Amino acid sequence: MPIDPREPYDPNNIFARILRGEIPCQQVYADDWALAFHDINPQAPVHVLVIPRGAYVSWDDFSARASAEEITGFVRAVGAVARQLGLVAPGYRLLANVGFNGHQEVPHLHVHLFGGQPLGPMLAR
Repeated sequence: MPIDPREPYDPNNIFARILRGEIPCQQVYADDWALAFHDINPQAPVHVLVIPRGAYVSWDDFSARASAEEITGFVRAVGAVARQLGLVAPGYRLLANVGFNGHQEVPHLHVHLFGGQPLGPMLAR
């Protein structure tokens, strides 16, 4: 069920629990700013989620409240994951769903990295 990004951060959401080590993940990358892991329901041959370590509901929340250091660290982590997975040369899709209309399902900022094949157009015309 899509979430309302205006709701307060829920410290018991699945990604918060993954960050605390309560739920395992297939980790791809970790640093002081972000954690990346394989999606449990991949939509492409490569489908990785990258989440910030901080408690942010959405991209909007993150861009409004995160420090410059957190923003820089997270953006650099996303790039590092794409490079580590060999996605840069062939190309990849980066997606962040925000709120109900964007069909955001987990109330913790996360970006999807999709790759490993031609992905086609983003939206049906």
